[in-house]
Amino acid sequence: MATVGVLYPGHSAEDDYAALEKRWTGTLRLPVVITSVGEDAHRVDALLDLGRAERLADGVAQLAAARPESVMWACTSGSFVFGAKGARAQAAKVAAVAGVPASSTSIAFADALRHLDIRRAAIAASYPADVAAHFVSFLADEGIDVVAMGSHGIITAAEVGELGPDHVVAMVRAADHPDAEAVLVPDTAMHTLEFIDRLEAAVGKPVLTANQVTVWKGMQLVGPVPAAPGLGHLFGGRK
Repeated sequence: MATVGVLYPGHSAEDDYAALEKRWTGTLRLPVVITSVGEDAHRVDALLDLGRAERLADGVAQLAAARPESVMWACTSGSFVFGAKGARAQAAKVAAVAGVPASSTSIAFADALRHLDIRRAAIAASYPADVAAHFVSFLADEGIDVVAMGSHGIITAAEVGELGPDHVVAMVRAADHPDAEAVLVPDTAMHTLEFIDRLEAAVGKPVLTANQVTVWKGMQLVGPVPAAPGLGHLFGGRK
């Protein structure tokens, strides 16, 4: 059984992880620690504060009792706003404190795209456009070409957590582009783990979501990731 510790900022879609753990009883543990939040806002200054080393170190300390084999900072915007080099430095600090391998959702997106040999993607972002632009820059530095971006201007993670499946499907469809090999949904505040197959069916191509890639990367840091029904191409679906 793999144990992937999850550092999750505030409250919005953290129950995605508990629901997946229940589905994978006996295979995967996903202990979640809620990290501190200064201001719940998709704004660059607030996100830089959200991803501060002190906040993450406090979360790692709370995870220690669960004895994780890897640790994931389950926040896309709170990692990509630091840039590609900054995000990797952030993850390295978490690993040093935790004493186990660590990564973040932003890095997980880049690694998942490489795993699937995808170089062109569209983005279905809940964030305001200026925040989403930082994700585009992060991906460019990781060798990924963003061919289209839908930005929905939602300010708080709490609001994103209230979005239902129909809304998320519509966002993915609207963001898709003929040149995109995949559609990315980059907010861990958004519930997605129960209906990834539906998202992929809506556009006929891989859809990578924040909570999905976070789990995948956390498992990859521990060992080979097993195929799993219902979690899309990344977990063994057709390429």
